Amino acid sequence: MPTVECNGKSFEVDEDGFIGNYEDWNQDWVEFVKGEEGIAELTDEHHKVVTVLREYYEKNGIAPMVRVLSKVTGYKLKHIYELFPSGPGKGACKMAGLPKPTGCV
Repeated sequence: MPTVECNGKSFEVDEDGFIGNYEDWNQDWVEFVKGEEGIAELTDEHHKVVTVLREYYEKNGIAPMVRVLSKVTGYKLKHIYELFPSGPGKGACKMAGLPKPTGCV
C-alpha cells in the first residue's frame, strides 16, 4: 500500500488516496486532505460535515447517502460541493477518514 506524509506522520493509503486504516485518522490527515482539496481554511461547516460522516460511519459501517448527509447537516448539496470541491464522496469522506464509498455519496 502506498504512503503519504504530512507533518512528519505517514499514512497508508489505497490506490485512490483514501486512508488505509480508519483508526489512523487524526488532525494531520485532515490537514493533508485539506491541501489535496485546495481548501484554504477549514470552517466549522467543514468540521460539521466530517463529524457527521464519522458518526454515521461508526454507527452504520458505511458512509451516508448524499441526501442523508444533507438532511443531517442542514446543508444543501450545492453547499457541500462548495465546501468540498471534489464532492461529498471523494473530498468529504476522504477527509473524514472513511474508506472510499461504493455507493452514491
